[in-house]
Amino acid sequence: MPSRPGIRRLIVAVAIAIAATASAMLPSLSAAAHGFSTVVYVDASAPSDDTVRTELGLEYDLLVVSVADQEDAPQFFEDGMDVFQTGDEASALNAHADEIVQYVTERFAVSAGGRPCEPTPVGEIGVTQRKGVPYAVLTLDHSCAGSSAHEIRSELFPDSEEYVTGTVTVVEYDLDGASGSAALDRDAPVFTTEQPLLERFGHFFVLGAEHLLFGIDHILFLLALIVGSRRLRDVVLAATSFTVAHSVTFILAALGIVSAPAAIVEPIIALSIAVVAMWYLWRIRHDRRTHEPERPGRFGLTRADWGRLAVVFGFGLMHGLGFAGAFGIDEPFSWQLLSSLLVFNVGIEAVQIAIIAAVFPLLALLRRREPMLALGVGGLVAAGVAVTGLVWFVQRVLGV
Repeated sequence: MPSRPGIRRLIVAVAIAIAATASAMLPSLSAAAHGFSTVVYVDASAPSDDTVRTELGLEYDLLVVSVADQEDAPQFFEDGMDVFQTGDEASALNAHADEIVQYVTERFAVSAGGRPCEPTPVGEIGVTQRKGVPYAVLTLDHSCAGSSAHEIRSELFPDSEEYVTGTVTVVEYDLDGASGSAALDRDAPVFTTEQPLLERFGHFFVLGAEHLLFGIDHILFLLALIVGSRRLRDVVLAATSFTVAHSVTFILAALGIVSAPAAIVEPIIALSIAVVAMWYLWRIRHDRRTHEPERPGRFGLTRADWGRLAVVFGFGLMHGLGFAGAFGIDEPFSWQLLSSLLVFNVGIEAVQIAIIAAVFPLLALLRRREPMLALGVGGLVAAGVAVTGLVWFVQRVLGV
């Protein structure tokens, strides 16, 4: 068994390696806090027994770039970018409607009873706003030979086009005597009305888990909470405060009761990471200056503890809007989507609990065996997280 000095040297080596890796990753992390991804929205209904109508919402600038590249239509790119965010985007879309329909129908399809349905565009292509950016609205009528077991396949904006990564298509449907919602992505591009409820919910659960796991800003916020918690009770209370707060705004956003533009939400989320990390650094400095920890009050919490919980709760409200923004929840009273989004939220919580369960015991062990080293490592991590949060805040405010 290694000696105590040997264990100490091993811990120091690991801490240095972690710090070096984090420093090397910082530039790439600040450029890819959420990465470049998109959500396609589909509303599917059956106006007649042999027709399925789909209304597709597609991010405008991404649609222009993808269609112009795939269909070799440089004029569409020029026309589309000239009117981007001017309020006149529909003119460019309808001038190049044939190219758009061809691009979409090659990657989005409806079938019935295993037979493909024939798509036909309906009316002009419209424009709406989602998440503060223009979305093209394309309506298609799909003529189907059969009237049962409808299937929807979406492979729009694939990773292979190299413009975005991880496109999700959210489908709200009222077909075959059933209504509900489904989410399609690269790994599961097909939905059928015969799909079991648990399978659909399971997919939303995985999407929620992946959103937290690969949403680096939310991970860093959680890491700042863990590092700044001295006792298990502290991290449980902080995580509970965060969970309650983001669940409230997540659900209210899904019901269309509250909303906020991404231009406000995303910078505040970045700022929250820095503030929570700097709170821990302030506590270290405060304790060193006073040489005496603050005496606990009601419920065994100090004023600083209550202040931290209030800050976490406030920022948790903004994180909830950020989670809601992952699916562009901005339509009032999206009841069909609400149950699926609650499962999405459960997926977020599952990963949050798993991270706390994995990281906090290791940190507690380090504090018990090497308190000074744990203090240094915690301060180093908190400082790195704070700097990253501030970099993201400036980038998001400036829109870079």
